[in-house]
Amino acid sequence: MRDKFKHISLFLATLALILLSVTGCIAPEVFTPPPPSNATETIEPNWTFPTTYNQSSALLPSFSAVVTKVKPAVVSVTTEVAQGSGFVIDGEQGYIATNEHVVANAQNIEVTMDNGETFSANVVGKDALTDLAVIKVDASDLPYTCLGNSSSLAIGEWVLAIGNAFGMGLRVTEGIVSGSNVTITLLSGEMLYALIETTAAINPGNSGGPLVNMKGEVVGITSAKILGAENMGYAISSSSAKPIIEDLIRQGYIIRPWLGVYIQTLDWLTAWLNNLTIDEGVLITEVAPDSPAEAAGLKKGDIITKFQDKEIATAQALQEAILECQIGETVEITFVRGRATKTTYAVLEQSPSPQS
Repeated sequence: MRDKFKHISLFLATLALILLSVTGCIAPEVFTPPPPSNATETIEPNWTFPTTYNQSSALLPSFSAVVTKVKPAVVSVTTEVAQGSGFVIDGEQGYIATNEHVVANAQNIEVTMDNGETFSANVVGKDALTDLAVIKVDASDLPYTCLGNSSSLAIGEWVLAIGNAFGMGLRVTEGIVSGSNVTITLLSGEMLYALIETTAAINPGNSGGPLVNMKGEVVGITSAKILGAENMGYAISSSSAKPIIEDLIRQGYIIRPWLGVYIQTLDWLTAWLNNLTIDEGVLITEVAPDSPAEAAGLKKGDIITKFQDKEIATAQALQEAILECQIGETVEITFVRGRATKTTYAVLEQSPSPQS
């Protein structure tokens, strides 16, 4: 019996190593992505949403009326590695909102309008943490969408999802708002927060397309669904997306407080495989050069257990704790190195731009 358990343990350890090598459990706290190779050279520091975003509108009488209003501004987005959707947010400047994962690592981006027109697009800015991106086409006088107030959505309210489902062209599905302020974990291990849950069908290719209310306003950006689950799709709320989109256009990236570590949640299996002395906390897998973490003496293999006197058990908790701080703030960090528990202090800096 002892040999049987020994073989099972060895099998589980081997399986764990395989899974770790395939899935890559490391979650970056270095929030800004590398510069896209096809990024535009100019940004617009004073850009604002078109004024019609602030105008109220009445409920439209039918689904078809909503589709007639919104669908001309929805686009299909095609890259070498992905197919997705987007929607025009500024018809004169050619700005289009989409998901970061739709254009991540893309060298060539093609946008197809509802009327069949096609354009090449460049990345203006993208943010992996929120899964949002803005791309730009060299065109003007395009139909565009209006953002609504997602915080006013009611559970049970009708919504429509419009997108390039399965790469077959723009399709429309209907549903209701079934949840708000939802957090989910993607297959990559990344977290998405403040999501709208909807029963509208979200299929591959819908990513980056709009979720609209019965006023024809964009209240969410469709982003994910639970594999194998029916009637459970998720959209990034317009209220949380709006400031991100603004910053991406104004400066090309998002400014956040930055510690400069790559991290993963520590569990018993990782602790056992690495012969660690504790099995709960946040394991540092890499420290960025010239970062606040490096200046504070943190090293690869350290396990953060407290941040500002707050117990830290997951990578998500540490990320949220950092985001609650201010740039330039001195933070207290408790960590375990070997068998010793230590305390250090780091001065959080502004997140580096993608070009730095």
